[in-house]
Amino acid sequence: AALTVRFLTRRFIGEYGDMEFIYSHNLTVDGREILLHIWDVPNSQEQAEDGSSEEKRIQWADSFVLVYSICDRASFNILPLKVQFIKAAKEGQSQEKVPIVIVGNKRDLHHQRVVSSEEGRLLALSLDCGFYEVSAAE
Repeated sequence: AALTVRFLTRRFIGEYGDMEFIYSHNLTVDGREILLHIWDVPNSQEQAEDGSSEEKRIQWADSFVLVYSICDRASFNILPLKVQFIKAAKEGQSQEKVPIVIVGNKRDLHHQRVVSSEEGRLLALSLDCGFYEVSAAE
């Protein structure tokens, strides 16, 4: 949620509850106006739900940004299953590659890092995903 709010408002808010939100945002890319709809789901909520709720979100979306904390190994370790689930649901219907980006957040907390940048890059490469490491706070 912090990363989504930072992208939409350019402000950082550190604490969020486990609530799900859908945001709409206009963006100009290469001179074209694009309307984005962002369905932001906390990881703890995804883990508590059944697969049908997650599959509904996957069918709704055109692309995916999967965020993990560089300070939380469990949030990183679940990524391969999430990517496989997304690809099975989306690419099974068509031959088009689904755009997926893996983002390591909390780069500013390097002293608490438990997942290296190299691990993130290698995982993204092995799953055929994009990769970035960022700090919503900065």
